[in-house]
Amino acid sequence: MIYNFLYPLADFFSPFNLFRYLTFRSIAAFLTALVLSFLIGGRLIRWLRSKQKQGQPIREDGPASHIVSKKGTPTMGGLLILISLCVATLLWADLTNPYVWIVLGITIAFGGVGLWDDFLKVTKRNPKGVPGKTKFGLSIVVAAVAAYLIAQWSPPSLRYMLALPFLKDALVPLGLVGFIVFAVLVIVGTSNAVNLTDGLDGLAIGPVIMASAVFGLIAYVVGNLVYTNYLYLHHIPRSGELAVLLSALVGAGLGFLWFNAPPAMVFMGDTGSLAIGGALGAVAVVTKHEIVLAIVGGLFVLETVSVIVQVLSFKWTGRRIFRMAPLHHHFEQKGWAEPTVVFRFWIIAAILSMVGLATLKLR
Repeated sequence: MIYNFLYPLADFFSPFNLFRYLTFRSIAAFLTALVLSFLIGGRLIRWLRSKQKQGQPIREDGPASHIVSKKGTPTMGGLLILISLCVATLLWADLTNPYVWIVLGITIAFGGVGLWDDFLKVTKRNPKGVPGKTKFGLSIVVAAVAAYLIAQWSPPSLRYMLALPFLKDALVPLGLVGFIVFAVLVIVGTSNAVNLTDGLDGLAIGPVIMASAVFGLIAYVVGNLVYTNYLYLHHIPRSGELAVLLSALVGAGLGFLWFNAPPAMVFMGDTGSLAIGGALGAVAVVTKHEIVLAIVGGLFVLETVSVIVQVLSFKWTGRRIFRMAPLHHHFEQKGWAEPTVVFRFWIIAAILSMVGLATLKLR
């Protein structure tokens, strides 16, 4: 909004030229989201606590320590992330850019589904919330619409294509239906993977911040013709504007972590986890770095695979591979303290982020 209003006036007031630089607006979006999180976080948490009384229902089949230590903690803290992210993005991004609206739309829509789910959990005192099929179906519809729109705005030579990392000219044609199915799998899969990871104080938001920073850089590079030619990447015109949105997500994530650090004052809930996971998945589809997302977000993949393996193993053999799934609960059951699990998983996420970032040069 600020860019759209002030940059056209640069001919009359030269300092407004600053707004044409993605780096300047990305930093501004980061600081705006961070400061706004600090300003409204305390008030929002007090309001959520006053409305929810008993806080988020704790899973009875989860670790016994959670029933005591986390009882009464309010949920829907993802609202803090969404408000800060949306305000910062609307202020500093180019609002004529279709990719910004598509990713922002997915974020808000997934956040809405998550908010509905959290609302039912709190009001019905039932940790199941919205039926899984309903939540999954809504997510698929939203992601399919977004995937179609992304394809229409993609360069014709890359439309309906899957780009393979490490190979500069390798493109796999998927066709319209194939592309939409694949994009839905990436967006919905990432959304649910982040949701599964969000089980300990600060566990999910740390890797999300790291992945957002990496994909903010990827979006910036892929949207710049000079860098794509140098690195042998596929150029996606105007995708660089997503760096502003992802910088806002990093700032909003850090602001949320201030309140979510152990012991958490608020949980992000499905309101936050579904939304930010969907945003990361959508950006990966736009930038043609879906496979790289599986590397950068490898921690989310591990958490998801642990659940799948646990379910299949118990169904087929009657035995459990892990003491409890997702994976972070397995280590809790082995005696690791919650902060130990969180910080070690963060280290893994940081390593995977660097590995994913290195793929930009491996062509």
